[in-house]
Amino acid sequence: MRRNIVHSGAEALVYEIRQIVGIAEKIESLGVKITYENIGDPIQKGEKVPDWIKEIVTNLVQDNISWSYTATQGDKNTRKFLAEKVNERGGAQITLDDIYFFNGLGDAVAKIFGFMRREARILGPSPAYSTLSSAEAAHSGYEHLTYDLLPEQGWMPDLQDIENKVKYNDSIAGILMINPDNPTGAVYDKAMMKKIVDICEKYDCMVICDETYAHINYSETGTIHLSEVIGDKVAGLALRSISKEFPWPGARCGWIEVFNRKKDPVFERYVKSLLDAKMLEVCSTTLPQMSIPRVYGDKRFIEHLRRRNEIFKSRAARAAAYFKDIAGIKVVEPKGAFYLAVIFDDGVLNNQMSLEIANEKVREFIEPHLKNAAPDRRFILYLLASTGICVVPMTSFCSKKNGFRATLLEENPEKFEWIYKTLRDSIAAYLKSA
Repeated sequence: MRRNIVHSGAEALVYEIRQIVGIAEKIESLGVKITYENIGDPIQKGEKVPDWIKEIVTNLVQDNISWSYTATQGDKNTRKFLAEKVNERGGAQITLDDIYFFNGLGDAVAKIFGFMRREARILGPSPAYSTLSSAEAAHSGYEHLTYDLLPEQGWMPDLQDIENKVKYNDSIAGILMINPDNPTGAVYDKAMMKKIVDICEKYDCMVICDETYAHINYSETGTIHLSEVIGDKVAGLALRSISKEFPWPGARCGWIEVFNRKKDPVFERYVKSLLDAKMLEVCSTTLPQMSIPRVYGDKRFIEHLRRRNEIFKSRAARAAAYFKDIAGIKVVEPKGAFYLAVIFDDGVLNNQMSLEIANEKVREFIEPHLKNAAPDRRFILYLLASTGICVVPMTSFCSKKNGFRATLLEENPEKFEWIYKTLRDSIAAYLKSA
């Protein structure tokens, strides 16, 4: 073309969580049954949405208003309901005008970074969640800026690393937290969150907290929202969704909660730009928004969350136990969300390691993909070809650590045990194969 129309950040738009599926599907076509552990979709892994939630949605479908446009910012009654929920916690106080709805948090993230000045950077955790890290990198045209999460400290943030990077890089305009964390399953307590907010206050930065898994939290700490620690000085955004809580990932229904909007005119103008951008799309999908007060306000919802948390807590303990005696890896038992991260110790992987691939056609297909692959991607490709288990390499989460992420979502108890026994045995065999 006469002009290059490719965005400078196009190469940063990588989502291995989905891209690995293309390889898996080819292997499946060659005769290997695939067990998908790559993506956090409870429904695809067999979880049943409670009948009472289905009944609420069914009744809403019968209401003509659920078929209409809603307000650009989101359904007014739903925003009022959510603002009241925030205010009941006793921390930062907001109004319905501080809540913006989007077509899923992916849409929100695209707007958050797409309408941020390119020179402004957001410092995020490593390992990172791909949607956030790719969007931040794409908007800037550079690699995503990260701070370290430390597996030897339960995947807690390295606070000194955060402060040093903020202090000596004045392009950093904000700090991102994911709590509970994806991909590690770590949960930050109130004190840790407050320390990150304090750094933001000290250096005049905003804070963004991804609370997608806020209520999938089976730690001793329990759910802590950004609103409870942000105070009245720091500008901030909390990112929320029904995808994992109902669960209803196909609804594509997420929202942001804005804190201390009027404390800084630059932040206030930036937030207005998000609404202006949303106005061009008219609004987000009406039906799932309307369901939120009815589901969250139902007396059965708390028990629904409690029951699910007990299930994930049990699975997390059982999964982590499979790896406790394997030298060369680190596994921290998850405390929230529904993922488990396995990290290989530095230097234990090499290009001489392999797993036996019984299917000759699969072996021929996978060999070209092994060339120049990162050490952990090489392992997960062998794992996929030999066992059919599809996981995601840790280096695809904007991390220098080699490892992989699996889920805790398998509903069939026997298959769950098979998955983690096979992962354990495959790691042991791989490490001994050199």
